[in-house]
Amino acid sequence: MIVDFKELGVFGAKELKKRGADYGDLFFERRFTFSGKCEDNRIENISTGLEMGVGIRFVKNFKTYYGFTNEISKKAILNIIENLSSAAKGEEVILDFTEKKKRYEEIVEGLDFDIPTERKVEFLKRANEKARSFGDRVKQVTVVLRDQIQEVCIVNTNGKIVEDVRPRVVFYTLVVASDGVELQTGYEPVGHLGDYSLFERVTPEEVASVAAERALKMLKAKPAPAGAFTVVISSKAGGTMIHEAVGHGLEADLANLGLSVYSGKVGQKVASELITVVDNGFMKGKYGSSGYDDEGIPTGKNVLIENGILKGYMYDLIEAMKSGDEPTGNGRRQSYKHVPIPRMTNTYIAPGDTNPEEIIEDTKSGILVVKMGGGQVNTVNGDFIFEVSEGYLIENGQITEPIKGVSLIGNGPKVLEEIDAVGNDIGFAIGTCGKDGQGVPVSDGMPTVRIPKITVGGTK
Repeated sequence: MIVDFKELGVFGAKELKKRGADYGDLFFERRFTFSGKCEDNRIENISTGLEMGVGIRFVKNFKTYYGFTNEISKKAILNIIENLSSAAKGEEVILDFTEKKKRYEEIVEGLDFDIPTERKVEFLKRANEKARSFGDRVKQVTVVLRDQIQEVCIVNTNGKIVEDVRPRVVFYTLVVASDGVELQTGYEPVGHLGDYSLFERVTPEEVASVAAERALKMLKAKPAPAGAFTVVISSKAGGTMIHEAVGHGLEADLANLGLSVYSGKVGQKVASELITVVDNGFMKGKYGSSGYDDEGIPTGKNVLIENGILKGYMYDLIEAMKSGDEPTGNGRRQSYKHVPIPRMTNTYIAPGDTNPEEIIEDTKSGILVVKMGGGQVNTVNGDFIFEVSEGYLIENGQITEPIKGVSLIGNGPKVLEEIDAVGNDIGFAIGTCGKDGQGVPVSDGMPTVRIPKITVGGTK
């Protein structure tokens, strides 16, 4: 494991305290990566890599000074600390360092990455061939496979040593289809916290088929109507809306600065009583999971909204120190080159009691969203606009024709207040969440939900 980092971490933590840091930590990282792509029937961009370094944080009066290096040595660490600190006091510092329990074994779905490159290439080829088997209307296929094993060791000036291992595999297929008049795309990603056992749960062919079928269905789709409609969002859509329209506003740095529509509303009703929103970084196999966050705080289940009542925010250490709250295990960073900030992990709306089929049957007229696309959100007021990658009309309680050119325009808090049905199912999607120039792996989920009235942007 990462035993070579511990001695250097203890040395660095003591030097941070000597120089007057109110708080400081060292984040050691070693990351092994693989990436491969199949495009235009060619295997390309096969690469492997090893990245290693340490990031050092010096906190004084809640102000953070940060530096990093890929040279792992006492000399390099001391040089950074001296640059971060304006005054070296030099007295002896005694810290009792204790190692925390390793937690990753409880949530990781396998650690076997001894897979030959030839087999990884085979996964790419299989998905490419399957997608192209759907006929001449399939014009372009892109298949990407990435894996990584991230090993981290965190040592801080509170005397804690934490180690964590985060293996991840992500695989996706993007299909472009054309009928000679227009182009439509289909995209399907899968991934987990674990090894290549991912493909025991879902095959490359299945991923490719979903992407190809989505693109071809949208070629047949009719233009979407525009106006105010009842919208049912399927659990198959994942939790993109809850992540973007609600989740970011519950991150403590935005909330504490008054940059969130949820600022100052803890204890208040902010959603329908049917809605409970959870962020849980300790879910087995989920893409956004880890044993500890990137500050060495154990991850776990944080109920953010419970039966419509705002219970709290997602905190990193610094925001928790500022507000007098406890850190929630949401301090995350892209790599050792980045300072940790409050971030989501696996964020979802908890399932309700209603059968999803009953929700459809009880909807006389509306739109069903099966796959969400990209979008934009204003965290200050909660306004959003999302594209829909796959949608259908609901007529007399039945799912009928596919529609294209759909977008949802609304306000996150208002939507949460108006949801009138929550299914007993749940589905998750994976992705990379961007914030402050950093990207971290996340998953988001939701059950089937119904919004009685929301603005739909269409082309008809």
